[in-house]
Amino acid sequence: MRERLLDTDILSEILRGQNPHVSARARAYEAAHSHLATSAITVMEIVKGYQRAARKRELGEFLLLLPSLRLLPFDHDEAEVAGRIYGDLERTGRTIGRADPMIASVAIVRSVVLVTGNTAHYQNIIDLGYELELENWRVPASPDE
Repeated sequence: MRERLLDTDILSEILRGQNPHVSARARAYEAAHSHLATSAITVMEIVKGYQRAARKRELGEFLLLLPSLRLLPFDHDEAEVAGRIYGDLERTGRTIGRADPMIASVAIVRSVVLVTGNTAHYQNIIDLGYELELENWRVPASPDE
């Protein structure tokens, strides 16, 4: 089974523990792989959210959780792919912000499946011809997963 990269929305839902489908799929994946993986971009987005809301306790808890996650970096290869995606999206009038092309580029460069509930944004990237595979943990797992 290919590695999964958690998008910001899914990691946030795991942290909140309110969606039983997301929680169950995260537990099953972590049991099989001994870790959950996310990107440096997702870490930035979550830290920004806690900081903006002045939620110091939650920020501290999140920072303590980080060593247990496999953190995929955003380096020059990812930056190049993200720039291409961002430019193509702007050219075609399908902008989705800066973070999502960056997160998608991490998944593309590393050949991992992007786990997100925000499939509409990422479908724009796929429609442009980028090889990005998505999985939505908000829905129950199929029997073959």
